[in-house]
Amino acid sequence: DVAKYTGSTTGTSRNNEICSGYTPITWQVDRKCHLVSASTFDKMCADMLSQRDDMSTDVYPHGSRELVADHLAANNLNL
Repeated sequence: DVAKYTGSTTGTSRNNEICSGYTPITWQVDRKCHLVSASTFDKMCADMLSQRDDMSTDVYPHGSRELVADHLAANNLNL
């Protein structure tokens, strides 16, 4: 069961007045709940840190964006 959306979901630098310059942004969500153990998550972070590309900024918690105003939101959820 996968839901598909348009628009970006993370980051605090965009809001109801500042949009992303990269469009269209789409994302998909597996709506089933998947149990992930702490050790598996730790291994994922270790794997990310061992990559040639610097992924060190992606292994810590990030802030979330304020919800977009309803009148600015797309009504195009695809299930």
